Amino acid sequence: MTTRKGGEIITDRLIAEGIDHVFGVCGHGNVGLLDCMYERRDELRLVSPRHEQTAVHMADGYFRVSHRPAATLTSTGPGSANQIMGLAVAQTDSSAVLAITANVPTSQFNRGAFQELNRHHQADFNNVIKPVVKRSFQPSRVEMLPLAMRQAMQEMTTGRPGPVNLDIPYNLFQEEAEVPDEPPGGAFGKRRSGASAEDVSRAVDMLLGAERPVLFIGHGVTLSEAGPELTALAHRLRIPVISSPNGMGAMDMEDPLSLGFIGRNGAYQANHAGRHADLVLAVGARFDDRSASSWKPGYSWNFPHTKLIHVDVDHAEIGRNYLPDLPILADARSFLRQILAELEGRDLPAEERLKGWAADIAGWTQEWDAYIAPNWGSEAMPISPFRVVEECQKVLPPDAILSLDSGVHHNWYMQFWKARNPQSMLNTWGYSGMGFGPSSILGAKLAAPDKVCVSICGDGGFTMVPHVLCTAVEYNIPVVWVVWNNFAWGAIRDLQYGYFGGREYGTAFTQGDNKTPYNPDFAAWARAAGVAGYTVTRPGDFAGTLEEAIRLNRPALIDVHVDADIRPPATGSWELPPLKPKEPVFGSPWRP
Repeated sequence: MTTRKGGEIITDRLIAEGIDHVFGVCGHGNVGLLDCMYERRDELRLVSPRHEQTAVHMADGYFRVSHRPAATLTSTGPGSANQIMGLAVAQTDSSAVLAITANVPTSQFNRGAFQELNRHHQADFNNVIKPVVKRSFQPSRVEMLPLAMRQAMQEMTTGRPGPVNLDIPYNLFQEEAEVPDEPPGGAFGKRRSGASAEDVSRAVDMLLGAERPVLFIGHGVTLSEAGPELTALAHRLRIPVISSPNGMGAMDMEDPLSLGFIGRNGAYQANHAGRHADLVLAVGARFDDRSASSWKPGYSWNFPHTKLIHVDVDHAEIGRNYLPDLPILADARSFLRQILAELEGRDLPAEERLKGWAADIAGWTQEWDAYIAPNWGSEAMPISPFRVVEECQKVLPPDAILSLDSGVHHNWYMQFWKARNPQSMLNTWGYSGMGFGPSSILGAKLAAPDKVCVSICGDGGFTMVPHVLCTAVEYNIPVVWVVWNNFAWGAIRDLQYGYFGGREYGTAFTQGDNKTPYNPDFAAWARAAGVAGYTVTRPGDFAGTLEEAIRLNRPALIDVHVDADIRPPATGSWELPPLKPKEPVFGSPWRP
């Protein structure tokens, strides 16, 4: 036992837990901790963006790529409040982030000190942050810090990972106490619960008895790093694989068994396979409204007519939207390994068993490919969205990391992008927070400095967090931003056009009485910040510009003028009650 400052205890514990990055913004409440971190700056790197929301998105991106958690650091009051949206994104997409927030000193609790929330409870920031974290701890003495940090790390990294908050009165950073060390609490990837032998045997029975099976995978497969096991199972039984956005890349999407994304903007063959399947094995997926066509029977899925095995590490997701015929509480990788082991002792059906199913899917894939084929290689101006996705797929290396923001551009990449590797496609899916994409790519690059990291972001989303340019230059983080410039909140404008008779209000970016399209000169904005800036208006220029931006190996931004009047072809549905949902543009719902 040694006498140490609270700030020293926190710093030492972060390093002991394997955390090597803190994304934080300074304030009067955390200068005491910053001073302690200074002593170990070679082991614990502080990266300070210009806004707390971006700090959380950077930590989120860092975790999604490396599966190693990072910490964030904010000061009392507004600084901590600024991170709420980022934490909501991390929570809904299951990213482990340790959010360290400062609060007023214990001696000033309930006195209405500077930036204290005290109308309902003293130092009451916990109640602000609780809905967006797995747990919020508020140690009030230095002696409480080691246990709180161990429990925070344990909560953050076990089961379904997610953000956890340590809200610390700032006097604790400089006060001293004699405290024992706690063992490490972080356990990501170490505690992998499996299924019962009975459930594994029954699941195999159902798989071998199915005539039209599909695998539906979500972020749980990515988080469990179960890609090899997933691929082995799919190949062993010749079962096609449908992906949610955060599961994309867990299996190489160039694999013939990969059908792509499902839902409103999914691939036709994925939706049609989901409609016609007689068994769905869902692993680490949660059947949200966008990947289930708002749960409308016959549009993406046909439960309960279709049998469902639902495997998840979070019991709250099993049966939330569809009651499974076989619910299994288990880690994705453990379960898939158990299934593969069970198959070793089984007599497998003849390979011809699923040939008819495979032929049906091949036919649907050919229909979809033929439908979209005329759009590739478009020379139209403004640039076709098809051309942007197409050129990115050609230019970027297979191990490139892509971050997508919220917006219409995201729909295009959900439908047509083929992720080649796991942990290579970062989506703000569950909470869909704008600003995630341009910010998280910075954390992704710090986690994977040898990989090409590109943010595809809308003009609206980028304008929310333009200060990411400053951070990239300040810390020499060579990422590329591709700004999808359609002069509008395009996804919402399209809803107005589709549901309200073509009336547009508040969604187009215009200037003056004549409604001239307006946006800042993004390339000039980038150059003003010290970032290489390009503007692309001709389709033939985009690929070469993207190649040059990558070759520079410095922060770069490409402003791409994209046609706002070409929309991704809906193959499923999405309901906005009480509005009547639109029917698919290609393909029709099917009910047994």
